[in-house]
Amino acid sequence: MPPDPSFEQQLVAHRDYLSRFALLQLRNVAWAEDAVSETIVAAPANPQSFANRSQLKTWLVGSLKNKVMDVFRRNARTVALEVDSDSDGRGDLGSLAFKADGHFESMPSSWGNPEQEMSSRQFMQMLEACTDKMPVARGRVFLMREWLDLSSEEICAELSLTAANLYVTLHRARLRCANAWT
Repeated sequence: MPPDPSFEQQLVAHRDYLSRFALLQLRNVAWAEDAVSETIVAAPANPQSFANRSQLKTWLVGSLKNKVMDVFRRNARTVALEVDSDSDGRGDLGSLAFKADGHFESMPSSWGNPEQEMSSRQFMQMLEACTDKMPVARGRVFLMREWLDLSSEEICAELSLTAANLYVTLHRARLRCANAWT
């Protein structure tokens, strides 16, 4: 049985957010696009795993985190040097949820929690500003620990780091973040 068309429309509506999330972590446009595409393609293939137990956006971000880790594994020895600074990572997909007259194509089923959304958006802006001021390798380690919630052992194994090197890198990353806001 094919997935519900409205489910696919919801996936497209979340693509901008997922793209920004992936780009923030991977700092490589091609890698981020691949991870987001894999996430969106995999979602309709298994909609029953979603089963409305959480918000669709939360479920997609969880899936994207796994895809981001797959990209880290595939490209462990490659460093992304820059992000396209002319782009905000949003693309032209922002207009897809609205008609030409500015009204919704279809009304959202729930407005969610606006305060939580604002807090989340502010957090992502702070995190992005913080990691932009770090060397790429340090930012990657910081995001793996603080955003992806990977254990020290997982990060060390994934990036071939010693525990001492990991702790020094995290310490320097946290200092850089603290200094960014003072």
